[in-house]
Amino acid sequence: MITSNLLRGEQVRLTAVTAGDMPAITRWWADPDFLRLYNTAPAAPRNEDQLSRRFDLSQTSPDVFLFAVRLLDEEEIVGLLEFDGVDWSNRTTFVSIGIGEARHRGQGYGRDAMAVGLRFAFHELNLHRVCLTVFGYNAAAIALYERLGFTREGVYREHIERDGRRYDMLLYGLLRREWEKTQGSRGAGEQG
Repeated sequence: MITSNLLRGEQVRLTAVTAGDMPAITRWWADPDFLRLYNTAPAAPRNEDQLSRRFDLSQTSPDVFLFAVRLLDEEEIVGLLEFDGVDWSNRTTFVSIGIGEARHRGQGYGRDAMAVGLRFAFHELNLHRVCLTVFGYNAAAIALYERLGFTREGVYREHIERDGRRYDMLLYGLLRREWEKTQGSRGAGEQG
């Protein structure tokens, strides 16, 4: 059954990133707490022009799908979800998600955005495997990914250093058939 709500979840929807989102995204890139959860790069602020160029490049690549995460009935951006480096011949990709402001974290928006994103990856892009990396110190994200059905597949030991300590970066993967099993308890109309 084809769904008309492909990019809508229970709490959020996925849309294009627009120029109007750049002030909020620039604020996130000034927040070391956000940056230390989002990637391995040094937590250095970026200006709006630098970030606009980065996002413009991702919008033109056939191997990258970047989404703004928005609440269902609001235009305010609360996060980013990205499928990066789609390997079309093997039908695999990496996913990343970041909820921008601390006030939006822990509200279920990340879970809902990931659920919608996975439906897009498996039903619209027809992918076989979605994988991600997460820092060993990000317990909330690890718990979320495991609840969504991701399996821990490996460890990049002592991959990242923060505040003089070394941390592992964990590799997780989810196969389409594993994801479909988690969808079995939902009604056929909800599976999209």
